[in-house]
Amino acid sequence: MKILITGVAGFIGFHLVKRLLDTDYEITGLDNLNSYYDVNLKYDRLKQTGVFTWEKNRLVRSEHFSNYQFIEADLQDQTLLTDLFQSEKFDIVVNLAAQAGVRYSLENPYSYVESNITGFLNILEGCRHNKVKHLIYASSSSVYGANEEMPFKTSDRVDNPVSLYAASKKSNELMAHTYSHLFGIPTTGLRFFTVYGPWGRPDMALFLFTKAMIEGKKIDVFNFGEMARDFTYVDDIVEGIYRLLPLAPKSEENKMQNSKIPYQLFNIGYGSPVRLMDFISEIEKNLGIEADKNFMPIQPGDVPKTWADVDDLFTLTDFKPQVPTKQGVKNFIEWYLDYYRINLK
Repeated sequence: MKILITGVAGFIGFHLVKRLLDTDYEITGLDNLNSYYDVNLKYDRLKQTGVFTWEKNRLVRSEHFSNYQFIEADLQDQTLLTDLFQSEKFDIVVNLAAQAGVRYSLENPYSYVESNITGFLNILEGCRHNKVKHLIYASSSSVYGANEEMPFKTSDRVDNPVSLYAASKKSNELMAHTYSHLFGIPTTGLRFFTVYGPWGRPDMALFLFTKAMIEGKKIDVFNFGEMARDFTYVDDIVEGIYRLLPLAPKSEENKMQNSKIPYQLFNIGYGSPVRLMDFISEIEKNLGIEADKNFMPIQPGDVPKTWADVDDLFTLTDFKPQVPTKQGVKNFIEWYLDYYRINLK
């Protein structure tokens, strides 16, 4: 089976590639290596998968893994995407490339339309014209917006996004539904809940808090600490994706979500919210540092609490995320200290 994974220099994409390298999948990875955050972290992720040199818009083979090739390219490049789909004839596509970040969408809204909507349209068109058997794409828990009924279910109405990032992810779900309806493309949308772990993004809370605490700086604690998140360890996210790869939805069998087209949605979350202050406490324990906290109001685009209902995922895959926050934070801190060569003793 030939698989295209986009966003492979990103956090989740990198971990998914690593998970698949010792399988029979023939993997093509794509990333535009943009500078939204430190590109050196992206380069180092690529090196972990045997990619040390590359050239824009050209496929290069991994030096360590015979079943992996990489291309630096933009999803917005319609001509390149068309040629890539036609030449490689992918069986499965996993679209993880996106402009990430809720707060950044207030500063640079155009990048979200270009990457998350125009880029996703090019992916859909590639699947449409090349008989792709299964498209899996990243959505987000942010689509639930200010919903107050807990836990969040994929059957809930999600018509009131509170950030452009959330709106772009909901747009992806609507676009996928349309292509499943019109062209019979089997699509699976995954609403990820606050993913964290080693090799994580520097703009996310765990990374920001750890860095600031080590440097003796204050950490910003929004909503005066009255936040809760369904923190989900990256290995659990990847395992969920891996199990879904061969499970493309079929119109006649998709009774679980009451759909008459090959379209499905799942939450992937740990299934239990953690208070932000408890999360910070785990970081403090692992670092041996008490955080200097700057309590602030909730920020535009943020929601006070998230909580995933993962029953549908378990029903189909027999898998529920398993890594508790205590272990996940410990794993991240160990990676962070090693990667940045920090000795706290």
